[in-house]
Amino acid sequence: MSTLASRTLLVGCGKVGTRLAERLIADGGEAFGLRRTTASLPSSIIPLAADLLTPAPVSLPQVDTMVITITPSIGGSDHPDGYATALKHLAEALPSPPERTVMVSSTGIFDGPGRAEPISEADPAAPVTPRAERLLEGEALAKQLFGAHIVRPAGIYGPGRGMRLRKVISGESVQYARRTNRIHETDLVSILHAMLTHPSPPELLHAVDQHPAPLGEVVTFIADLLALSPPPRITPEEPSGNVFDGSRLSGWFGELQFPSYQDGYRQLIAERQTHHP
Repeated sequence: MSTLASRTLLVGCGKVGTRLAERLIADGGEAFGLRRTTASLPSSIIPLAADLLTPAPVSLPQVDTMVITITPSIGGSDHPDGYATALKHLAEALPSPPERTVMVSSTGIFDGPGRAEPISEADPAAPVTPRAERLLEGEALAKQLFGAHIVRPAGIYGPGRGMRLRKVISGESVQYARRTNRIHETDLVSILHAMLTHPSPPELLHAVDQHPAPLGEVVTFIADLLALSPPPRITPEEPSGNVFDGSRLSGWFGELQFPSYQDGYRQLIAERQTHHP
């Protein structure tokens, strides 16, 4: 492991942050988990309980690296500017900016009607919804305050993230023409680990697997594995959503453990059937 990530602050420290922290600790590093309530954090992670919506919420330690995974909905409707407020309070609470910061954003920054042409990191975002606007504002502020590298995951799936499986099992109607992209949680954790430890990571990275696909293709595959009928189609079938180009990720990071939704869902369903035959 690079000595760069010997002390890491995980801001938000949800499921992805916790898995990343455990990997850094296994490498011999030290990890601090900053969140409003810390009771559920593993004992190996040093807990820091704080509400970033309040000024100088806690005295933070000096760290080498930092990963920010707070969401643009922080504070809810009571704090429409909560995302920017949290980042500013974080900057105020740090003794000094870490040597490297990674900000986890989202491909949802490209909202609106969508397009079939692949979107790369070179394409400028033009947010339509308030959530996407906050994401773009948060990325700019994180770069300004911390010199952050930005990672934009597509839809995260994996163990404990069975929303799509549940919908297929329940027979919920699906817009088959919707364009979708995803990243397995295990691969996202590995990508973030590389962003912290690589000597020169990209400034902006779309975390997407190598197989964008229409939603109808995905749910039909899942239904086949579960020996179920495919979910009903929503009509009329109207294409929406985007396709993301993962060339920068594959060129820099290499092969994913789950390069396609087939790889990921095949394992998820096998594990599910082992525990719930």
